[in-house]
Amino acid sequence: MKHIQILGTGCPKCKQLFANAEAAAKTAGIEAKIEKVEKIMEIMKFGVMSTPALVVDGTVKSVGKVLSPGEIQKHLA
Repeated sequence: MKHIQILGTGCPKCKQLFANAEAAAKTAGIEAKIEKVEKIMEIMKFGVMSTPALVVDGTVKSVGKVLSPGEIQKHLA
């Protein structure tokens, strides 16, 4: 199972990235735990200075942009 985290304070872009991550996992048929990380101190632990950010299995994959479901799927393979 993949562990996907969306780092962001709840802005519209963060919410869109979360929705896109759900769609990417569902479309790819990948079982994934998807969670939002909204606390600034937790986000800073990843060394991320811009949100939204995508983290897959503890590794930051994207910072500061909303990836499409297709782009997210590439990081799940």
